[in-house]
Amino acid sequence: MNGVRLIRSRLASSVAARMCSTKSSYEEAVRKLNLLQSNRATIEQIRKDIRTGQVSTTVLQHTKKCTNLEDMEYYLARTGVSMTKLDELSVIHIAGTKGKGSTSAMCESILRHHGFRTGFYSSPHLVAVRERIRLDGRVISEEQFAKYFHQVHDLLDASKAFEGDMPKYFAFLTVMAFNMFLKEKVDVAIVEVGIGGIVDYTNVLRKVPVVGITALGLDHTSILGTTLPEIAAAKAGVMKSGCEAYTVKQPPEAMAVLRNVANSVQCPLTVVPDYDTYTFPNTERAHLPVEVDAYQTNASLAIQLAHAWLRITKPIHTKNGLIKHVVNGQNGVKKPVLEPNTVVKCVTKETMTGLTSCKWPGRYQVVKADYAQFYLDGAHTKESMEICAQWFKNTNRLHDKVLIFSATGDRDAEMLLHPLHDVGFKSVYFVVPTAYKNIAQNNDNYSLVEQEELIARCEKHASIWQHLQEGCIDVKVAGCVADALVDLKKKKIVDRSSVLITGSLHLVGAALSILDPNLSS
Repeated sequence: MNGVRLIRSRLASSVAARMCSTKSSYEEAVRKLNLLQSNRATIEQIRKDIRTGQVSTTVLQHTKKCTNLEDMEYYLARTGVSMTKLDELSVIHIAGTKGKGSTSAMCESILRHHGFRTGFYSSPHLVAVRERIRLDGRVISEEQFAKYFHQVHDLLDASKAFEGDMPKYFAFLTVMAFNMFLKEKVDVAIVEVGIGGIVDYTNVLRKVPVVGITALGLDHTSILGTTLPEIAAAKAGVMKSGCEAYTVKQPPEAMAVLRNVANSVQCPLTVVPDYDTYTFPNTERAHLPVEVDAYQTNASLAIQLAHAWLRITKPIHTKNGLIKHVVNGQNGVKKPVLEPNTVVKCVTKETMTGLTSCKWPGRYQVVKADYAQFYLDGAHTKESMEICAQWFKNTNRLHDKVLIFSATGDRDAEMLLHPLHDVGFKSVYFVVPTAYKNIAQNNDNYSLVEQEELIARCEKHASIWQHLQEGCIDVKVAGCVADALVDLKKKKIVDRSSVLITGSLHLVGAALSILDPNLSS
């Protein structure tokens, strides 16, 4: 018995040591990644470069001043991924202002339920940075993240031409994701654009069979432009000759730009049908996890993107279980005919299961606690905030209402707050979008922005709110989400209040790291 106990003790110690080593390696990876964040001067230069390199309806190539795509080729090459090698990755590329994440998630889920090995790259993350890269629908583990991070970081660090010759945060993660998807031999990678499209780092991809453009609106105006045509032109940059493009109904001025660019690059563009027009198995309409019109629109786009990929690449299973793609055209991408794309109207069982089982946290999400019921939505555009406000009002007619709000620096806070001013909030908190005040450099949500600047921004937003809503006297500024939640609990409301957390996905992520750190809801 003593021998057995000794063996068990040694095994337990060994497992604990490995777990500790993995945790340490992951935290070190996150620390090194956080060192790659851009400072204010760099961000301002990026904004100037992207605006200078802005694509227009007639000019289809960005200027030489913005070197994002050349930089990505350079970084990828230093990790052993040539452009020819990158062409081997079969990708569905998704741009847009609203609904990119949920559309991408549903598209991935559909193809996974059709039996394919999927990769998924998205941003931003809510709780942990490793959420941005998924394999087979699962967030990669700390061990996987650390393994690929250190491999890529070591290669880039060893090949520096000068001090600081390293990709910044998002560019690094993009290089890492592409490396991982190639090495893991995914059948298809769903890649969400970061910002814009034409000069986004993900647009280094040049052989893409299918692209999608979600609903367009004014966002990142300091970078992409202040009008819808300017925004549309940036997003349209993901369309290329040799691919098929799908989009949702857009404002006329935005749709005109998309069609002009599509015609110029010889890329057929199709507007997807309304969700209610589909035929589902057993004639029953598939009930989505979120019954909101905007989410249904995203579901329709996801259906068309997934089935276009299936039709264009014609994937087949071989006897040994591998996937082959039967295609024609150079580098495995079919050259489409310039006519309306094939539109799927009959939804298969696999597609319906992919839609109904898809979970995308932080969007129209409800989390219950003993002192309140929390409604979380990372709305950060005028249109998405209008939808969010209506969703919240429709589900909270009897409870006291509380707002926890934050908006990042380049967004119009007054425009975001206006749809919320008639909801009837009894208390409002303007908070710094971090879970706690002290965030260490090895934390997934570490930021270089100074606390004083963030507090000043919150105070400005509070002033805007008080101007919009004179009847709401309980307005507070909090240095972190935890402070707001502690204050809320102290109020000891008899009936649980309904709390809307919105304005920023960073805020939603900070709240979830306290309320639901495992994203289990």
